[in-house]
Amino acid sequence: MKNQSNFIPFAKPYLDRKEERAVLSVLRSGWLTTGKVALEFEREFREFIGAKHALAVNSATAGLHLSLESLAIRPKQLVITTPYTFVASAEVIEYLGAHPLFVDINETSYNIDLLLVEKAIKRYKKRIACILPVHVGGLACDMHRLRELARHYSIPIVEDAAHAFPVQLEKKYVGTFGELGVFSFYANKTITTGEGGMVVTDNDKLAKHMQILRLHGIDREVWDRYTSKTNSWYYQVVSKGFKYNLSDLCAAIGRVQLERAHEFFLDRKKISRLYLDGLADCDFLCLPDNSTAHAWHLFIIRLRPQTLTITRDEFINKLQQAGIGVSVHFIPLHVMPYFKKRYGFKAEDFPIAMRNYLSSISIPIYPGLSEVNVKRVIATIKKIGYSHHK
Repeated sequence: MKNQSNFIPFAKPYLDRKEERAVLSVLRSGWLTTGKVALEFEREFREFIGAKHALAVNSATAGLHLSLESLAIRPKQLVITTPYTFVASAEVIEYLGAHPLFVDINETSYNIDLLLVEKAIKRYKKRIACILPVHVGGLACDMHRLRELARHYSIPIVEDAAHAFPVQLEKKYVGTFGELGVFSFYANKTITTGEGGMVVTDNDKLAKHMQILRLHGIDREVWDRYTSKTNSWYYQVVSKGFKYNLSDLCAAIGRVQLERAHEFFLDRKKISRLYLDGLADCDFLCLPDNSTAHAWHLFIIRLRPQTLTITRDEFINKLQQAGIGVSVHFIPLHVMPYFKKRYGFKAEDFPIAMRNYLSSISIPIYPGLSEVNVKRVIATIKKIGYSHHK
């Protein structure tokens, strides 16, 4: 590998003095955990996204779990989702004793195939408790069509919008089409709190239930108990709960990042256009669609194996040796040892997911990635591809 000072990381958060000042303000306030800053972050996020309720949580995984819990998903029920995602999308289903019902993906979009979703609904009928679509890489699923399908069969939708902030479909933000939507603020996401997430919904009952569940099932918020001048010590546990609250320290970063969300979005779009233009003539690649409904959390190139004398993994090794950080999104869940053993899956059960996985590479895309480095990534991909072209 080249000198580390010349290394282009795969992902990097964009932070500066504004985030530092926000964190220092919390540190000096004397209140570090969930409090007024987290409340303000929730208010600002729901106003931004256009949802009635926004609940800050310590991870998108927590948000997905709370969402399914609030819908009263029961043991042995089925939740339709994709195998082409991070494990969180599926593991939360099993937290409730239910089972993920994997449906293969569309080859071009990497998102769940809606024709196969309807076939799965017809086959399993009343066992289907929920549909959990994932907007892979930030490219929006066809939520208009999916919502029509879900309403026809009276099935709720929980959107895994971990990659998809802030992207819109016809002036409506992704994450607000289903009964619930969940966003991630993990370190490499489109905005970050380091660790964290947000659940949005327009349903008052679901919001109230999740608000109680996210902090041990207690009927009062902790900052209300400790800052109230009267009756501050008394609380009741009214439900089985969890430890899923977001601290003011994290929320302080999130508030600054939220102010910059559109700026970051435009930076990602600019980089995506550079990649799309710069790699357009590479016949050994399939490039993502230049969709307006794309947050560009990931830029996934797909190799055409029949045009190359090296494998995808060898291509990755050569990129890394050239000082370029890359990743693969995703290893399909049905070939992970846990799911493979539990459900008896075979690699060929979801052929498109497997084919895309074996040929895909995620390349750097984030605010602060210079045009010089983007061009270096492009040039390196071309050099490797044409040096090993059949």
